[in-house]
Amino acid sequence: MSEWEPKIVAFLCNWCSYGSADLAGVSRLQYPHNIRAIRVPCSGRVNPKFILAALRQGADGIWVSGCHPGDCHYIEGNLYARRKFTLLKNLLDYTGMEPERLHFSWISSAEATKFAETARGVVDAVKTLGPARHFIKREAEVA
Repeated sequence: MSEWEPKIVAFLCNWCSYGSADLAGVSRLQYPHNIRAIRVPCSGRVNPKFILAALRQGADGIWVSGCHPGDCHYIEGNLYARRKFTLLKNLLDYTGMEPERLHFSWISSAEATKFAETARGVVDAVKTLGPARHFIKREAEVA
């Protein structure tokens, strides 16, 4: 029997973090295979409902990554994102889910090594928490 591996959904900014993921791949840097990248125009565009939906559909962890503060292509979208996810972590804690399942980072398109290191850190942190079972939608049993 194989060891359990977490499912991580990563919302990556098109301009910076997605570029660093691409550069990590081109540079043949190794990072965990269980990260599912979703390219978004800006980290500020990620609605907390997207995160809750991903958790409900079975994701064990969420990673949102955007441009460094002051470098956002949409002026201050990443600053709005930081505010939203601070509140969302508090909401997850209030509902009884571990807020450590939600990770946020700033990675520019030239930081492939940082992307790979952060990906490993996110997977390791979620792996220690075990499978998420709090928000997962259960299929109705057929009688």
